[in-house]
This record gives sequence, C-alpha cells and structure tokens, in this order.
Amino acid sequence: MGSEHKPPVTLRTLADQLGLHVSTVSRVLHAKPDEGARAASEATVERIRKLADELGYRPNPHATSLRTRRSNLVGVLVPRLSDIVLATIYEGIEEAAAEHGLSTFVTNTRDVPDVQRARTEMVLGRRVDGLIFGDAYIDAEFLSGIAARGVPFVLVSRRAGEHPSVTCDDYQGGRLAAEHLLSLGHRTVAVVAGEPYASTGIDRTAGFVDTYRDAGVPVPGSRIVHTPFDARGGRLGAEKLLTQHPLPSAIFAVNDFAAIGAIGAARDRGLRAGTDLAVVGFNDTPLAAELPIPLTTIRSPMHEMGYRGLSLLVRLMAGEDVESQRLAPTLMVRASSTG
Repeated sequence: MGSEHKPPVTLRTLADQLGLHVSTVSRVLHAKPDEGARAASEATVERIRKLADELGYRPNPHATSLRTRRSNLVGVLVPRLSDIVLATIYEGIEEAAAEHGLSTFVTNTRDVPDVQRARTEMVLGRRVDGLIFGDAYIDAEFLSGIAARGVPFVLVSRRAGEHPSVTCDDYQGGRLAAEHLLSLGHRTVAVVAGEPYASTGIDRTAGFVDTYRDAGVPVPGSRIVHTPFDARGGRLGAEKLLTQHPLPSAIFAVNDFAAIGAIGAARDRGLRAGTDLAVVGFNDTPLAAELPIPLTTIRSPMHEMGYRGLSLLVRLMAGEDVESQRLAPTLMVRASSTG
C-alpha cells in the first residue's frame, strides 16, 4: 500500500490555519534574514515560522521570481574552478551571497573566448540578477558588449577597462617581490609572466620590472616569458630562462603554481631553490608553505576578493554608483628565496 499523497503546503494553507492574510505570511517568509521583524509583530512572525517548519513549507522559487521580477541568482564565470585561487575566491562569493539571501552557480570557460561567450549566454538564459566574471581579458571588448545590454556585473581577480572590479593590487605585489630580491642582492633576474591577456600577469610583471628599472637595473625583454598559469607553464618558462647566459640568480613567477614549475625546472638542472636560484611566487596558496622548500610568495587576499566582489555587485544591482577596489598584498618570506 502506498502512502497517501499529501497536497503541497502553500502560503494559503498557512494563512488559513493561522487566521492571517496571505500577504502577511508571504512578507514574513520571503523577507531577508534581517527584515522579518519589520514584516509583522514578533509574536506573529514566530507563529508563522513555527507552523511553516511543522508543516514543511518550502517556497516556490519560480513563483517568487515572478512576483519580484528577480531570481535572486548570481552567475559566476571563471577559467577553471580546479584552480585553488579561483576556488577560494568563489568561497568568498558564496559566503557573501548567503548573507544577502542570494544563490550562486559557477561555470568554467577555460579562458577560451568562444566558450566564454557561449557560457555567458547560457548563464543569462537562467535569468540571473547579475554576473561575476573571474576570466576577464584585458581588452574588455566582450565585457563592453555585456555592459551595453544593461546587465550588472563585477570582475574579480582580473581588471578590464573601467568596469567595476575587486582585485589584489597586483602592481604593488610585483613591487614587493622586486624589493625583496633587490634587498638580497639579486641583479640578474627573470620573470615567468603568465598569459599576456590577463591583468594579473600584466600588472605583477609591470610592478616588478618598474621597481628594478627604478633601481637602475633594467630587466631585458628576453628575460620575461609568457606561459600558462599552471605548473607546466612555469616549468616551460623557466626552462627557457635557464638556458640563457648568464643564468638568472632569481626568478619571479606571477603565481604559485608557475613558481612550483620553475622550481622543478631548476631541480632538473641541478639547481636548488633558495641556494642556487631564488624563486618567488604570487598568491600564497595553502601549498606554498608546505613544499619541501617553502615558497616565498606574495599573499593575495583571495577569499576577501570574492566576498567583496559579491557585495559590490549587490550594491550595483540596487542602482548604486560603485568604484573598483584594490586589496593590499603581503610579502611572505620563506626558504625558496633565502635558503
């Protein structure tokens, strides 16, 4: 014998049992966490929520979106969520979204423009209230088209054009890496600079190179190589740099995984990081301090970046004028540069 099918619990069900108008019940149950007290008296709010819990009431998100013309949904686009930096940023986005009564979902674009365009249209098709891009190209051409359609969005991790963004102050981070290596006496240095379309690599490299130039030690273009941001890219970049003469005494890689790849390339040539070759990374991912030779790196406030990015989007969706935010980096000195 099957169990008797029970009709769904609706706002009308609750209102009838409580002897209240359905609009009162709706205001209480659909209010944001900090707004429930303004929807009815404290005693009424408690009665409504207690009965809703007892009967197992669940809001109908489709009906809610029709009433408010909002989905309370934010789409997030990143190159790949397997990257610990992007995963940490997304955790910050999710935390802030929950505080604002929003839901998020994420899709990977692999940093491929055609995929980015297709995935953005897919996300917009889900009637999101706003977007967060973690895969911006520096030329901002695609993003300008999205802005022209009136879609509110915020960039995280990377900047592009004048679009609102929350990033690390990557230029300052590059300066910190250069000042550290200069203080150790390194004058023949090289850079594994990441992809040429991403502001992260561009700005970190610029801060590093400008600081060396200001110190009277220009870094030749031949000692700056562009590679993917992963460990394999860092290895390939370092292999090119370690064929040059004279050998660089230090390498700055614009993220930690590229730095790990550079350490591997050095090891294969009989060079020990921190003793024969100083290596500095960027981001301070959890792995950096736990390597056999702990990695000197620039700490980027990844979680805060995501949290602030979502908070900025909420303000933008509310019609406020917003400004981009640059978060301060921190130098973390470890054995890969000091031995």
